[in-house]
Amino acid sequence: MRNPQSCWNHVTLLRIAVTLFVSLLFFAPRSTAKTAVDFDPNLDFSKYKTFAYAGGSNTLEFRELNPNYISDRVHSGVTKALVQRGLREVPLDQQPDLVVRYWANSQSKIVGPAAGAGDIMTDGYWAYTYDLMRAENSLDASLVIDLTDAKRKALAWRIYLEQKIVDDDSIWPKVLNEISKGFEHYPPSKKEIAEKQKERAEHPPKPPSQ
Repeated sequence: MRNPQSCWNHVTLLRIAVTLFVSLLFFAPRSTAKTAVDFDPNLDFSKYKTFAYAGGSNTLEFRELNPNYISDRVHSGVTKALVQRGLREVPLDQQPDLVVRYWANSQSKIVGPAAGAGDIMTDGYWAYTYDLMRAENSLDASLVIDLTDAKRKALAWRIYLEQKIVDDDSIWPKVLNEISKGFEHYPPSKKEIAEKQKERAEHPPKPPSQ
């Protein structure tokens, strides 16, 4: 016959274990950011050796106290990621291979840049991923970072980050971490190139909006 005290201890330990497990599930940090990468699969990314940062456009629901706040942080994150991949930053007037621009939105949908800020590519083969992100991006806002081939004046690589963008230091470690994770896909692998070629074959380019 089992000892009643032993049975009680066993049940108590089991209850404690279950409680701890449920607590860990409930309080464990969740990553809500959603990222997507798009690129031209016909490019030779190994030829890109230099880049220049051209700033970007903010479509925000608040007034920035420091107008360079977001730009400086995006610049920091992108520069770190590209330098780690062997690229070198140069000034815009020194004929960079790639030009970096960003679009930050604090609104609930991806929207285009403000007037005069330049055009964000949303047609052609780039429309498929853009439309997917725009349709799904209903809870948080977004950060879009473009790498443009300076000689071709054509988009080469893009990352979408679904993340509420604010001028608050508390969110930027997370944003910079997500930027870093996204750039793990730069340059794209052979597998990613093959998958992108298949995707573009299945989804024809979208004509420019009139």
